[in-house]
Amino acid sequence: MLATLNKYRAAFSVGLQSNLVYRVNFAIRGFFSFFHLIVVFILWSAAYSGNASIGGFNFAQTFTYFVALIVVQFMIGAFNEDYQISEDIRNGLINQFLLKPVNYFAYRFSLYLSARLVTGGLILLPLIVTYPLLQDYLVLPTDGWRLAIGLPALVMSALIQFGIAYCFGLLSFWFLEIQGLVILSMALESVLGGQIFPLDLMPEWLFRISQYLPYYYQMYFPVAIFTGRLNDPAMALQGLAIQAAWVVLILGLGQLLWRRGLRLHTAVGG
Repeated sequence: MLATLNKYRAAFSVGLQSNLVYRVNFAIRGFFSFFHLIVVFILWSAAYSGNASIGGFNFAQTFTYFVALIVVQFMIGAFNEDYQISEDIRNGLINQFLLKPVNYFAYRFSLYLSARLVTGGLILLPLIVTYPLLQDYLVLPTDGWRLAIGLPALVMSALIQFGIAYCFGLLSFWFLEIQGLVILSMALESVLGGQIFPLDLMPEWLFRISQYLPYYYQMYFPVAIFTGRLNDPAMALQGLAIQAAWVVLILGLGQLLWRRGLRLHTAVGG
């Protein structure tokens, strides 16, 4: 057991060192993400002009949602894991994992965690720098249950993020190019994951449907808990159960694709 943990700890360490080499790039990306907030600020200021609230939330609550969304994206977002897995398959690098007692999923997940540790830490820099300008527009609820439910939700969101990227990457066993599929998924995530606007502003029937889709639990769900857009603990627990079901389903699909893909890979002499 200890030897197994040491293998993936070594992978995590290598990934951490690799990502620290590009820490300046990540930091710059983080600062540019906060320029996006300027656009968000201007657009939603115009939307709230003459309106004390929209959808039951004031401007500060909505702006807090978008700030939290950016932070969470850097903490758990799977930025290019699907393409890295695709490259491993297309370039034959996957073969080395067939000859060694290394679980490919655990290896890739270790690298994902190391990358998110770096990006999650670096996004705090622009947040600290801009906080004096933002503090008057940031409001966070302090209910104790939000932390108790929000942290597990955040962990499972990370598993869903990585799991979806893992599944798309494995499609390279069957397709030479997965970029179109990934772009389509990203477009759906942008809309149904609450990255363009808070999902609770959608028509009620569409919002209810979205609560049963995995995109809802990639970003919106934990952010909604922490920023007060979800105020019912019972609904949050129900969402947590649905989210757990999606984690099991997506990770199970990943294992199925891996086994079927390897069968095809070895059959054609990969």
